[in-house]
Amino acid sequence: MELNLGIETRDEYLRLEAMKGAMTLVRDVMLVKEGENVVVTGDTSSDKRVINAVSEAVYAIGGVPTVIEYATAPTSCVEPPAPIAAAVAKADVWIELTYSYIMHSKAFRDSMDFGTRYICLTGMDIDMLVKTIARVDYDTMIELGEYMKARLEQADEIIVRSKNGTDLTAYHKGRKVRHSGQKATRKGYPIMLGGQTSWCPVEETINGKLVFDGALWPPLEIGKLNTPVELTLKEGRVVEINGGAEAATFKNWLDSFQDENMYRLAHYSQGFNPGVLATTGRIVEDERVFGCMEFGIGSQGAAIMGSFWTAKSHTDGTLLHPTIILDGEVFEEDGIYQDEKVRELCRALGVSGY
Repeated sequence: MELNLGIETRDEYLRLEAMKGAMTLVRDVMLVKEGENVVVTGDTSSDKRVINAVSEAVYAIGGVPTVIEYATAPTSCVEPPAPIAAAVAKADVWIELTYSYIMHSKAFRDSMDFGTRYICLTGMDIDMLVKTIARVDYDTMIELGEYMKARLEQADEIIVRSKNGTDLTAYHKGRKVRHSGQKATRKGYPIMLGGQTSWCPVEETINGKLVFDGALWPPLEIGKLNTPVELTLKEGRVVEINGGAEAATFKNWLDSFQDENMYRLAHYSQGFNPGVLATTGRIVEDERVFGCMEFGIGSQGAAIMGSFWTAKSHTDGTLLHPTIILDGEVFEEDGIYQDEKVRELCRALGVSGY
């Protein structure tokens, strides 16, 4: 029997399904080849069953796995210990399973400069591995992402609204969209778990209200939201934060960095992994709740193809039931896609309600 309790403690829990997911990740997504050096990083908050399954899959197809585990950092994007930075700087493939991920750090940028193929899977446990990879038609999900990318790139004005008070307007002005849930075909190009597109409208055109109601992480104290966090944005910067205790925690966290770039909206994202139907508190999974939108604040990676800047950290928050209006046309309404091609692919993926 499969349980719905988050991380199940038994080592044998979903072991066959987990191995299928690990093999799909290593062979079909990261495209690991015989003889390639694959570094798998985890921290003391990582699910070791996932680390083991991934490294065993690497070894099974002839790759050379190197597994590194270290103490969980107090927040994400900080520099790792020097030996870890040295290892990932020379890896053919890097699979990051650390909870406090080091994407956006100098060590990460050095690895990308070397040409490492990288994926960030922060917080991935057995349930997440099975739901988001093993049981998903990955190729059809990628096809959906490619269509989403093309449709977004056709639009200039994007309005995001929701019944929780979100009302955000911005303009693309020819900006490109990143389909981050692709396969690792390019050296030095980071990818993410399937089921996400990411981009940034021209930053100075982003204005209005954004209300997170699903998840917000980091700071480590939040994760799954109990009460909404309302942001007021002016020309792409957070100028006001309102809400309850979680909003106060978030504001204090941002303020603690004493870094003006920590208030900049770094990206918009769409979530559409058919294995994720509810918020769990694991941010990589929460960013892909089917039909959600996710927004990043802080560092903006070069892959977003926006203005590009660094900050002392990065955070992500989700909006669960958005309405997206592209040049006056309703693309999604209250979390349900209205575009007929998207609906067709949703049916192919077996998503309920389409």
